[in-house]
Amino acid sequence: MSTAADHFTSFVDVLACALDDHDVTGDELASRLHLSRFHLDRIVSSVAGEPPAAFRRRVLLERAAYRLWTTRASILDVAVEAGYGSHEAFTRAFTKAYGVGPSRWRARPTRMRIEAPSDVHFHPPASLRLPARSKVSSMDLLLKMVEHHIWLTGEMVSCAERLTDTQLDEPIEVNVDDDHQTIRSLLSRLVGQMGMWNAAVANGAYDWAVEEHESVASLRERLAVEGSAYLANIREVCEQGRLDDTFVDALCEPAEVFTYGGMIAHVLTFAAHRRCLVVMALGKHGVSELGWGDPMRWVAS
Repeated sequence: MSTAADHFTSFVDVLACALDDHDVTGDELASRLHLSRFHLDRIVSSVAGEPPAAFRRRVLLERAAYRLWTTRASILDVAVEAGYGSHEAFTRAFTKAYGVGPSRWRARPTRMRIEAPSDVHFHPPASLRLPARSKVSSMDLLLKMVEHHIWLTGEMVSCAERLTDTQLDEPIEVNVDDDHQTIRSLLSRLVGQMGMWNAAVANGAYDWAVEEHESVASLRERLAVEGSAYLANIREVCEQGRLDDTFVDALCEPAEVFTYGGMIAHVLTFAAHRRCLVVMALGKHGVSELGWGDPMRWVAS
């Protein structure tokens, strides 16, 4: 049997689709969820801390504030869109929620959200935002960024398999960089960067020769080893709270001391530049499904 929280989530989904249907009744919303009006009111009130009608009015006022802030629509048009029959009724409701009337708020906008126990709010441009069921820590986000980097590198290697040697070795022209870069060399460095730091952390050696005209098959094999080892290293450091711990990188001449956090920031920063060059070069050859390789959608999913 569904929990009250599940019913509430379904209610939010239904409401998001019906925000502009000002003729919809509470009974109709309840029927779409296969609930009686009594049960819908009771569930939403218990979970959200406000009854469905008040919940809907608040979200519509938040959207109205967004419209005032981001459009030149008249206050009357914004009022009608929010379900109010007159300028005066909208002004009274808006002033009660925001402390000032819509004209003054538009001139000097402040917050858009109206405090609510459920923390569910209008989310621009046209949806509702449920609060996360679990908090994401900075450590969790860092791990996700590393995971995305390894995943995207693997996807680019897979895309590279569809190119000819000529395409893989075609120079990528960047007029502020003297290095002669190609898809092959950039992918090799993306994998090699993780391998190099794996070796540095383990106080081992790194064979730079492997990056000289490396085959795509070799890239795939090395990524399977180095990517998983690098992620394991970072996960262990994060779980143990050792991002500020230092280690000696004996691969440098002379040897240098780095923190784990600084090393991760270094890898992700330079990798982002190389990944962008690769996805643009892939796009030039008709391989465009990776887009920009933006981590935003990947992290959200």
